[in-house]
Amino acid sequence: MADLPVAIITDEFSQDFAEVCRTATELEIEGLELRTAWDKNVADMSDDEVDEIARLAKASGRRVLGVASPVFKCTLPDGGEIDQRFEQDAFHSGHTWDDQPRILARSVEIAERLGASTLRVFSFWRTVEPESTYDRVVEALEGAVDVAKPRGVKIGLENEHACNLATGAEVGPIFGRIADPAFGLVWDPANAYVAGEVPFPEGYSHVPASRIIHVHAKDGVMNREADRMQWGDLGAGDVDWKGQLAALIADGYRGAFSLETHWEGPGGDKHAGSVICAKSLKRLVAEA
Repeated sequence: MADLPVAIITDEFSQDFAEVCRTATELEIEGLELRTAWDKNVADMSDDEVDEIARLAKASGRRVLGVASPVFKCTLPDGGEIDQRFEQDAFHSGHTWDDQPRILARSVEIAERLGASTLRVFSFWRTVEPESTYDRVVEALEGAVDVAKPRGVKIGLENEHACNLATGAEVGPIFGRIADPAFGLVWDPANAYVAGEVPFPEGYSHVPASRIIHVHAKDGVMNREADRMQWGDLGAGDVDWKGQLAALIADGYRGAFSLETHWEGPGGDKHAGSVICAKSLKRLVAEA
């Protein structure tokens, strides 16, 4: 039986942060991961809004574990033709390449202000030849570590199907190039699955388990013919979450499992769908 932290990406439940805190309390989930609230991306929040996040979380006994920033979720200039197969889901973020130094610095500041240990970043919108961008991606990631590390914040690279590093096979070698312990992986098996990889055990076998600092949990079934993902309850889709959780725990992972539902929920009730998935995640983690 595993006793590991479970968290939720807050906007999967509501844009009303007070409502999110109430729901998390009802679900007995302590950890929160902040991406958007009040229809605003975290990187664009004012000090007053960040302080209100901190106040509401503290009042409800919740804790902000990570900031899910949009850093490097943009087009890399001269990086090559963009792969149009993937939806560029920006979550209220219209930031460009020129905005990156500002939103990186601001996101690090917000993470520090909230006491969050991890700042999630990406690897730029995916091109038709992603491997040609890797040198510049590594340079950008190293620069992000240089900004965040002095503030006590770790940079967590998320494997994202719409970005240049989407699968376990793609992200694995990057950790051979960036050895700094202040740089880690936000492992998202479902993103690897959407990108065409079997995330566990195949994709996971390429990933240095000791560098995983955060895990995103969602599930579904991909219709490859229609090129469409049908999201659903956690554990009911094609991602082997039982096997993945057991392997992570056996390999010494002790971080959080953070719910990122993506499911629109039964009858289009996204909040209800997220509650269903949260209960499933808690059960799967407890049973692992």
